[in-house]
Amino acid sequence: MNNYYKFFEANKSNWNKRTDIHYISDFYNNENFISSKNSLNKIELNALGNIEGKDILHLQCHFGQDTLSLAHLGANVTGVDFSDKAIGKAYELSKLTNIDARFICSNIYDLKNNLDEQFDIVFTSYGTIGWLPDINKWAEIVSFFLKPSGQFLIVEFHPYIWMFDDNFDFIKHSYFHEKNPIEEIAENTYTENDSDINMIQYSWNHTLADVTNSLISYGLEIKSLKEFNYSPYNCFPNMIKIEERKFVFKKYGEKLPLIYSLCATKK
Repeated sequence: MNNYYKFFEANKSNWNKRTDIHYISDFYNNENFISSKNSLNKIELNALGNIEGKDILHLQCHFGQDTLSLAHLGANVTGVDFSDKAIGKAYELSKLTNIDARFICSNIYDLKNNLDEQFDIVFTSYGTIGWLPDINKWAEIVSFFLKPSGQFLIVEFHPYIWMFDDNFDFIKHSYFHEKNPIEEIAENTYTENDSDINMIQYSWNHTLADVTNSLISYGLEIKSLKEFNYSPYNCFPNMIKIEERKFVFKKYGEKLPLIYSLCATKK
């Protein structure tokens, strides 16, 4: 695992730079979030159900909108992210919304060194696991922090879409996980206030089978796996809005899987 830390450091620098851009973007719309106190979509809300009084661990939380949304619904939430800039903004947002949550700056793989408790729910969503090289190690971490009979939920972009080039015109990458990362220069970010980032980034593809089998191997029982033909976010090029919080590629319409959700319970 130590071999991967040079990739993590590059990605951390990338996300530290993105954080300031994202925080003031219309995409994240913090002004609306501060008043509404909700950034969650129907997919995850329906899957989570009533979370009042539950202890929740939110992995790779960025600057905490979803973490604080979960807390606003009555949960006791701990958000984790490896970006120190994002964690600083998360605490800032916590004060602005007057919502209490705990935030920890940690690489997911190092979390055992920074946190020693178990949770009713472990949650992660939208653009998270592609930054992790070892999906089995990730599943082991998920299982470690779950209480017996605890619930795990991931809502994530479908691995199919990471095969495409930046404009989603042709297949560029393998669907299947490869040991060597996908190395790219991130020229900008996915929010509308694009700024020149021009920083190297590293990512890894994980198939649905990879994700499912890794969780099973660490004692989780899969309860549901659902696929959706839309994205709740207009975060890729050439998308069109078909309904509120539903976006598809103009070129492909509703033919592609864009999101999946997986619910599991620790045995």
